[in-house]
Amino acid sequence: MTQAETLIAAARAAAVHAHAPYSRFAVGAALLMKDGSIVTGANVENASYGLSLCAETVAVATASAAGRIREVVAVGVIGGAMDGTGRATGTTPVSPCGRCRQVLNEAAQLGGVDLPVHCGSAEGDAIRSYRLSELLPDAFGPADLGMG
Repeated sequence: MTQAETLIAAARAAAVHAHAPYSRFAVGAALLMKDGSIVTGANVENASYGLSLCAETVAVATASAAGRIREVVAVGVIGGAMDGTGRATGTTPVSPCGRCRQVLNEAAQLGGVDLPVHCGSAEGDAIRSYRLSELLPDAFGPADLGMG
């Protein structure tokens, strides 16, 4: 399995745990760490919509809470409308929203890597791969504040 396929599979498994009763759109994210381990996250919606968390943000926060935010080397994300059982569906790859791109940029700059971001479909084989710098050109981050 390629890196992209491995991360998309992990993101699909994470999306099963999405709490998305309002949008009915499940998202799963997977972060590949330097040691080869994978940290995952799923979106968590809240009745106060602004308090909802995206899957990528959950995964980055999980890595950070473990003291590993600088160890992220690649990202996989999937998403799709939930069916009656809560499973994400759809054959079109989804990419991180703007907020998530900024959150991923924090980890990328701290780790000194232009993260590969693999965007997959909830179902099927469709995968599009990018560098984070393609998705968020001229990003603002720790380097702009003299940190790295």
